[in-house]
Amino acid sequence: MKTPHSLIPEQKENIKHGEVYFPIQKYITKLTKEAPVITMHWHEEAELTLITKGSCVYQIDLVEYEASTGDILFIPPLLLHSIILKSSQDFCSETYVFHMNLLGGNTADICSTRYLTPMVNHELSLPCLITADHPAYDSLCKSFAQLASLYDTRMFGYELAIKSYLLQTLFLLLQYSSTRFSTESDSSDKLKIVLDHIDLHYAEALSVSELAKLCYFSEYHFMRFFKKHMNMTCIQYINNIRLEKAVELFEHGNTSILEVSLSVGFHNLSYFYRAFKAKYHMTPLAFIKRLELDSV
Repeated sequence: MKTPHSLIPEQKENIKHGEVYFPIQKYITKLTKEAPVITMHWHEEAELTLITKGSCVYQIDLVEYEASTGDILFIPPLLLHSIILKSSQDFCSETYVFHMNLLGGNTADICSTRYLTPMVNHELSLPCLITADHPAYDSLCKSFAQLASLYDTRMFGYELAIKSYLLQTLFLLLQYSSTRFSTESDSSDKLKIVLDHIDLHYAEALSVSELAKLCYFSEYHFMRFFKKHMNMTCIQYINNIRLEKAVELFEHGNTSILEVSLSVGFHNLSYFYRAFKAKYHMTPLAFIKRLELDSV
């Protein structure tokens, strides 16, 4: 049985989910008051999720969905998405991340050309949130349960059955599909460009003016656009990325706080200390010491 991973991705994932010839991976996502957010990100794979505990707000392709225990979510490939804890109660979900090629998305048969390719290209919009009152809910729950059981037990031939249940899931969702509007895609694409740029250049001096030009927005319009879709200001987001990168460096053995601060884009050490403590509720030095204790 393969141990489920923790789903804490970066904005543009380069992670390969599963194996080359069987690209599907199970993840367990947990949110708490101390770690209440999975930041906005996207990847080439689709996601199928069952919320097993608590409630949250999913933002998928810039649209918010309130979800709670028992709800099912489907996220097509390449769509921006994030998760925010909704209440003080801890949140947990079980997610299967899979590439459409697993289902034949890279072939030239009618299933690929008529259904899978339009899904990947976002020409078809499938329902993202399935709640208990949705007509397809019971059938989707049964498919999800079978998928989960097969993934864990891995009996001989389980790969065939997993493909069949994923295809059945898409078939059920397709009955409630619609055509996607280009305006939704335009806004999402602009935000992806900005997030990509920040992820590549977070260690450099970044200005609102520079990022606004990427979208052909005025600074005022850009700041409103970013805050609306990311639930934080652009500066807050950049600082958050820099702090996450700093944690990665500490976890990889770099113990020079000044060196880490400079390498992720903080050129004021006291500001780095304040921002780090505000996010992680401890100083960088305390974080390093905790890592050292954990490694003993």
